[in-house]
Amino acid sequence: MSSRPLLLTDQDQLDRALADCRQQGRSLGLVPTMGALHEGHLSLVQESVRQCDSTITTIFLNAAQFDQQQDLASYPCDLQRDIEMLAAAGADLVFAPAEDIIYPEGFSDWVNPPGVAEDWEGRYRPDHFRGVCTVVKQLFTMIPAQIAFFGAKDYQQAQVIQSLVKTLDLPIQIKVCPTVREPDGLAMSSRNTYLSPQQRKQATVLYSCIEEALKSVAAGTSDCQSLLQQLNEMLAAAAVDQVDYVAIVDPETLRPLQQLDRPARLLLAVYIGTVRLIDNCLLPTPAATGSGDSP
Repeated sequence: MSSRPLLLTDQDQLDRALADCRQQGRSLGLVPTMGALHEGHLSLVQESVRQCDSTITTIFLNAAQFDQQQDLASYPCDLQRDIEMLAAAGADLVFAPAEDIIYPEGFSDWVNPPGVAEDWEGRYRPDHFRGVCTVVKQLFTMIPAQIAFFGAKDYQQAQVIQSLVKTLDLPIQIKVCPTVREPDGLAMSSRNTYLSPQQRKQATVLYSCIEEALKSVAAGTSDCQSLLQQLNEMLAAAAVDQVDYVAIVDPETLRPLQQLDRPARLLLAVYIGTVRLIDNCLLPTPAATGSGDSP
């Protein structure tokens, strides 16, 4: 196991640690999280360790991005467990601030999200991306890292953050890393722990939809509406409690597509019981099947 990362909880501690990095000429990678870490988070830390001289992971439960208070209240928090996992992954620093460090008294510098945030998650989770954009800007300002690492599972979030960085001309590179999955294909998420054994089995329909979509595209399907109908029928057959959206969109603008005449992104958001799960994958154009990334 690697040495235990240095825990920082206030601005002075953070500034001293960052000053040491600068004095030693060490490049810095940033992995923002809300805690409740799993292998998906750790894969981001490990990628940062590979690419940067030092890695800092933030653990901050950002209430501003929760649209339902019960989700916030039930979010699992275990800082010591998270630190042990980060030690094994090779993180050097952990910044776990109190809320008033990120949002000081009288804070009013809220960030309105870019246009790519308007649909999909933005439609079903009002103000979610406002909270995401604000906390990310705060962290990027406090921690002048060279690269920040995010997971492709939250694909729209990654697009929002990349657009934000470009719009505000922030001096940081965004690296989006592949989704990490359980052996049965379910994307790793802190929300998975809320599923009952029966719901956990039911939730694999998300990955089944991804596999079916890739299979259909490989067979030559290019009509998005017929493919979406096929996937919605799969979700209905699996007795999914609620479907927020199943969409095939342009990977950059996230606008719906009618034909697969270019690479596209399949986006899914459903409820299994009361647990909301999201997933996505890259769909290559039928003529270019085999050249896309893994789901």
